[in-house]
Amino acid sequence: MEIKPFTTYKGKVVPLFHDNIDTDQIIPKVHLKRISKSGFGPFLFDEWRYLKNGEANPDFILNQAPYRGATILITGDNFGCGSSREHAAWALKDYGFQVIIAKSFSDIFYMNCTKNAILPIRLDDEARHQLVEAKEIVIDLPRQLIQANGNTFTFDIEETWKHKFINGLDDIAITLSYESEIKAYERAKLKE
Repeated sequence: MEIKPFTTYKGKVVPLFHDNIDTDQIIPKVHLKRISKSGFGPFLFDEWRYLKNGEANPDFILNQAPYRGATILITGDNFGCGSSREHAAWALKDYGFQVIIAKSFSDIFYMNCTKNAILPIRLDDEARHQLVEAKEIVIDLPRQLIQANGNTFTFDIEETWKHKFINGLDDIAITLSYESEIKAYERAKLKE
């Protein structure tokens, strides 16, 4: 997966204000048979998005016209709880989400987002409710700001993750940045 630098991002929002959305609700275990990270998007929120006959559930927000194509999910508390399946982040990314704004995240799910180029942002209830009033919002990661409808909100992010997102880096790219040191170490070990 190619990771693109994330500095300023403008996207359409979709609210899904439920607390404790677990990874089995995000991507049910029946769909975990794939061997690659792609192809999970059609199964995102499967039990909510589709009726028993397989047709799209018109009552589920992702199936409603104003929210189609949304890339920023605004949700409740403890998002991504439950099992540690990385497939949940893969499904969100494959669907097209670039940012998830929640009151809080499960620790493992938060890490899975950062490792799969989905920016997880923690915001309080009031800020999130104001953001869903906007059709689009702008996220300025270097300045840690979110702008919508003339309002500006700040958010926190660890410097490590901020650096990775802004520079489009994953763990492999960071490791490769030490290639000369790694080779020098290997040469030294061979001489022992």
